[in-house]
Amino acid sequence: MNNNTPNNCCNESLNSNIGFLFDLDGVLIDSEKEYTKIWAEIDRQFPSGVKDLPTRIKGMTLTEIIDTYFGEPHKRTAVPKLLYELEGKMKYEWLPGARELLLWLKEHNIPSVLVTSSNEVKMRHLREEQPELESFFTAIVTGDKVTKSKPDPEGYRLGAKLIERDPLNCVVFEDSLQGVKAGRAAGAFVVGVEGTLPSSSIQPFSDAVIKSLSEIDKEKLIKTLSSRSL
Repeated sequence: MNNNTPNNCCNESLNSNIGFLFDLDGVLIDSEKEYTKIWAEIDRQFPSGVKDLPTRIKGMTLTEIIDTYFGEPHKRTAVPKLLYELEGKMKYEWLPGARELLLWLKEHNIPSVLVTSSNEVKMRHLREEQPELESFFTAIVTGDKVTKSKPDPEGYRLGAKLIERDPLNCVVFEDSLQGVKAGRAAGAFVVGVEGTLPSSSIQPFSDAVIKSLSEIDKEKLIKTLSSRSL
């Protein structure tokens, strides 16, 4: 997908039924490598007994991670404490094409939703690092607003509902296996973003795979979303 934006891509009749739904880490913000290091350190200090824990938990909420892998009483307290300590030292930088795409969507009144497993503690630090990020979104779905995390489609279905769109006419941008599965289960058009995982891992559950959001052909994508029906 190249970044062509012909004049007719902004036709109001084409845009009236579509929505853009974004994961956060590894799609908009360059943080996945840092989180891999953080969870590897947590697993070193508080062994979960699970192979490749950082990959297994991608897309899960913190509550689900704790319930699934750190259920012992002392770990339930110590793991979040260490996570917040390490998160507080992170720097959040935009990934290529992310800010530009969000700005373009806002300028053209195309609704976009952030759908992330992150909780309010993480979002508070994100606001400090990137204060403008939340202003790009029509709605935000965080991990504490859903009862089931990815790969369950609840978050993306809620995101579509908040902007009064059919998930069928929405695009989901995801980098994790759990995420692309969630987008596919929600009925959305799924664009997998390489980086966290290789293309071969996310391709089976994606309608398209890109290396970064700078590759998006907005006109083609909007026409595809507008024309999708059962």
